[in-house]
Amino acid sequence: MPRLAIGPEFPRELSALAPPVRREVVVALRRFLLNVAGAPYPERVRGGRDPRVATLRLAEGLRGVAVRQRDVYWLRTVLTDADAWSFAVRHRYGVNPVIGVVEEWDAEALERVEPALRRSARPSRLFESICDGDLLALGIDGHALPLVRLITTEADVAALEPLLPPTQYVPLAVLAGGGTLAEAWRELDQWRASPEEETGPFDPDDLHAALLRSPDRAVFAADKVELDRVLEAPSWCLFLHPPQYRLARAPRYEQPTLVVGGPGTGKTIVALHRAAYLAARGSGRVLLVTFTQGLAEELSARLDELVPDEAVRKRIDVDNPERLALRIVADAEGRRPPLVGPGARSLAELTDEAVRLLSRATGDLLDDVDPGRKPYRHLVVDEAQDVSPAQWRLLRATVPHARDDVFVVGDPHQRVTDTRVALGAVGIPVVRHTLRISYRLPQEMLSFVVRLRGGGPAGGLVPGATEMSGYQATRHGERPVVRAYETPEAELAGLRATVASWLAGGVPAGQVGVGARTTALVRSARAALAGLDGADGVRVSTFQNMKGLEFERVALVGVAEGVVPEPPPEEPAARARALQRERGILYVACTRARGMLYLSHSGRGSPFLPL
Repeated sequence: MPRLAIGPEFPRELSALAPPVRREVVVALRRFLLNVAGAPYPERVRGGRDPRVATLRLAEGLRGVAVRQRDVYWLRTVLTDADAWSFAVRHRYGVNPVIGVVEEWDAEALERVEPALRRSARPSRLFESICDGDLLALGIDGHALPLVRLITTEADVAALEPLLPPTQYVPLAVLAGGGTLAEAWRELDQWRASPEEETGPFDPDDLHAALLRSPDRAVFAADKVELDRVLEAPSWCLFLHPPQYRLARAPRYEQPTLVVGGPGTGKTIVALHRAAYLAARGSGRVLLVTFTQGLAEELSARLDELVPDEAVRKRIDVDNPERLALRIVADAEGRRPPLVGPGARSLAELTDEAVRLLSRATGDLLDDVDPGRKPYRHLVVDEAQDVSPAQWRLLRATVPHARDDVFVVGDPHQRVTDTRVALGAVGIPVVRHTLRISYRLPQEMLSFVVRLRGGGPAGGLVPGATEMSGYQATRHGERPVVRAYETPEAELAGLRATVASWLAGGVPAGQVGVGARTTALVRSARAALAGLDGADGVRVSTFQNMKGLEFERVALVGVAEGVVPEPPPEEPAARARALQRERGILYVACTRARGMLYLSHSGRGSPFLPL
């Protein structure tokens, strides 16, 4: 029986096919997996750069390209016959010798580049001071060393980026920019998903083991049920990038853990996968908490997609701190406490009462109590930067002090409240990890929002400040568009025309987000889009309510002086806090976009907009 691994591109390409063709491809793959009569068979590729590459006829005029090693098949892509043969001829594959992950090379393109590098070579080569042994120790492929030795400028390295595996490009880019061997190794190590104790050299012929170490490049499907899930589930459910995988699926954490990261680095995905991992392999119930009830409902729906096993899914409760406090008090008192009218208590009072109830039931919060006496065994917190000190005390009280007790993700730069808390001060001394690679935002947008946010440090979650330096994206894209209009009416007409052009270009309405700072502007934006063909699914909301969401395209209106920010108070300290909060709110709204960001204003633009 073949062992079939699916690459991340394959499900996306499959979903783009017409339904009858898609069904034919799926049936062919099921037959191949079961090795039954009528199953497609691997066809060798003449003139290919890698003898292990084969094609599989999956439907009339369509072929899959697979890398084969004994009974292991890594299905990379599905293309038309001509394109599949071309892809199969062009690429070769390997295993990085020092971190053991699979690598894909555009060998044909590199063969064309080499003569050009020879012609432009200068007497002084960029890496001449670094010996072959040091380059090999960074995982540089031995077959690529002659090409590396031809490089003379940092621009040469940048030009090679689309043609090299990232695990080859990253260390070269660090060295080309003047970095040390140690710095290059640290960047390369970010691409390791396997445990740190697993060290090379790795067997270059063990494709199965290499694919298991490459969770962003392959997921194995052992039977029809798993195959259907891999082909149908959202990509984020299956293909974790190595830094995300290491954090989400660590066998155990001895201390509370904090993961910070910039926009699009996958903090929420890590939180979801950690909750699922603990529910499946931990030792009790899991509480997943986020900032608002709306976000909690969103996380709950995503967990339904991520965790197909109903028994495992039932071990995870999703809540926000306010509703959690209300639930604890209601359980103790036998009825839901009123929030309005005579005898009503504030949410702050209910939070304090919930902490008191948990303390009375389990003893002093700082004692290592019997885990069975706590309502939950594991706590996972998303959007941690906006949780208040009182809410943190409540959350800490829901789980015992034990390994894998608290796992927190957040970004102080995305704070939309005045909350400032160091977790150690509320009984949660954390070990911090940082995600620095944005997979959602293109580099042009990431650079724009970092300038908009100010780029400086932000306090909270841990002592000191969290810096924004070092964030980078995995791809390039369009620059954000900032449009100025003479009047509010003209600005709203521009919004309507922009959204209409996106919809006409094939962007689904559900992948378009429109935001404004005030509810009045939200109403105006909705009115401007009323009656627009195909715009029913476009989400229009305040900047704050875009928190935790993402869209292919985002339009933000009313980004004008006096609106963003609204006039701050006069008292210096309060003024500084208000301006930082306003800047953070705009930053959060801007970072919801994956592909394109459009901002507009009438009159003078917001002082937050980068020049």
